[in-house]
Amino acid sequence: MDIKLISHGAAREVTGTCHEIQIGDKRILLDCGMFQGKRSESAVKNATFNFKPKTDIDAVVLSHAHADHAARLPLLYKLGFAGPIYATHATQDLSAVMLLDSAYIQEKDDEFFRKHLDKSMLSTEGPLYTQKDATECMDLFVGRDLHERFQVVPGITCQFFEAGHILGSAMMLLEVENGAGKTVRIGFSGDIGRNTLPIIRDPESMPAVDYLICESTYGDREHDSITTARDKLKEVIIKTAARGGKLLIPAFSLERTQEIVYDLHILWDKKEIPAIPIIIDSPLASKVTEIFKKHPECYDQDMFDRFLSRAHNPFQFSLVTYTESVDESKALNGRPGPMILMAGSGMCEAGRIRHHLKNELADPRNCVLAVGYMAENTLGRKLLDPDTTDVKIFDEVVRKKAEIQYINAYSGHADKNDLDRFIQAVPGLRQLFLVHGEEKAMFALAERTAAAKPIDIVMPEKEKEYILS
Repeated sequence: MDIKLISHGAAREVTGTCHEIQIGDKRILLDCGMFQGKRSESAVKNATFNFKPKTDIDAVVLSHAHADHAARLPLLYKLGFAGPIYATHATQDLSAVMLLDSAYIQEKDDEFFRKHLDKSMLSTEGPLYTQKDATECMDLFVGRDLHERFQVVPGITCQFFEAGHILGSAMMLLEVENGAGKTVRIGFSGDIGRNTLPIIRDPESMPAVDYLICESTYGDREHDSITTARDKLKEVIIKTAARGGKLLIPAFSLERTQEIVYDLHILWDKKEIPAIPIIIDSPLASKVTEIFKKHPECYDQDMFDRFLSRAHNPFQFSLVTYTESVDESKALNGRPGPMILMAGSGMCEAGRIRHHLKNELADPRNCVLAVGYMAENTLGRKLLDPDTTDVKIFDEVVRKKAEIQYINAYSGHADKNDLDRFIQAVPGLRQLFLVHGEEKAMFALAERTAAAKPIDIVMPEKEKEYILS
C-alpha cells in the first residue's frame, strides 16, 4: 500500500500546521493549527477543511499547544471528529487552557467586530468555535510520556521525543506498516527549539527515519546568542524607564512570557534593573504559569539550580503583578509609567496587547519590544517594519511614535545553524519535506542541505499528495 503525505497547512507558509498521513483507509493528522496573517484570508482558511472531519480522520497526533499547531482542534471536533488526540501530558494540560482562551478571544472578537464594523466587512458567520466546543474537545485528548511507544491506529505507532521548543513540545517518530511486510519510519519535527534556552530541556536528536517532515522557520537566519538576550532586555528597560515610558512586550502567554519573567527575576535579584512595576496583563499567562509549576519533569538543570533547589518560585517576585479582570486591564491605560507591561498575543493579532498598543503606540516615551517571530501580514510584522509609519488597530489608524526594539535571541525556534545540525544528524534519511517556513527561508535551507547531504528535498504544495514509497 502507498503511504501518502498531504500538507493542509504550513505548506510554504509559517502558520496553520496540519499534515495528513494516509495508509490504506487509515488517515491521521499531525497537528491541526490555526492560520494567522491577513484577517480576511485567515478567516476563510480557518473555517474550512479539505476533508470531512467526522468520517475521514481517525486520529490526531499533536506536537505542542501553540495556536498555529493546535487551535483548530475544537473546530475539528465541532465538525464531527471523535477520534483520539495524542499529546504529551504537559501539552494536554496546556491545551486545556490554550484552546479555551482561543475560543474566548474568537467570541469576543466576533462580538466587537459585529458592533463596530460594517457587516460587509465580516468574512465569517459567528466565531469559529465556542468555549463549549473547546472544553468538550479536551475529552478526546490522550496523554503519553516521552519515548513511550503507542499505537495511533492499527498499522501506525508513534513515539514522542523532546523538541525543546515550549513546555511539553515534542517531535515524533511514526512507524508505518506498508502492507508489504516492511516498516516505513517517518519523522515530524514539530517546532524545534534551541539549545541553552531557559527553563526547558534542550531538543533531542531525531532517530533514524526514511522521511522527515521538518520545520524551516529560520532556515535563512541566525539568532543572537541567548546569553545576550538578558543584557539587551536590561538595556531596553533602563532606557525606557529613564524617560518615564511604558515598555510594551507582546509575548505569547505560553513559554515566552515565562522566559521573560524568568530573566526579569534574575535581573532583579542582581539589582540590575530599576524597581518599576511589572504587569503581566494576561489571564491566560497566569493559568499557563500554574501549569508550568505542575511539570518539573520538563525543566532543565539551570532552572533547578537557580530556583527549585531553593524552593523559590521563578515566576513570581516583588515587582510582578498578574492581572485577571478586564477592569484591571483597562485601568492600566491611565496609569503613568515607567512600567513593564506584557500581554498576549505574541504577533499582536489577538488579546489585550492590541488595546494597549492602540493607547500607547503614539507616545514617544514608550517602547514596544518584540521578542518572537512575527509572521507576514500580522500587526507585529508591521510594527517591526521601519517603513511603516501608521498601523491599523481595531479599524483605527494609529501613528507609530513609540520606539520599536526587537530581541531575536529569545526565539524558541532553531535557527539556520541549529536546523543544519539537526537535519545532518538524522541517520538513514532518504527524503526531506520542508514545511512551516516562508519560501525564502525554505529555499535557503534546501540549498544548504542539498550541498551537504545527497537526499531528495521537497517543499510541499498545499493539498498536493506525495507518495512515500
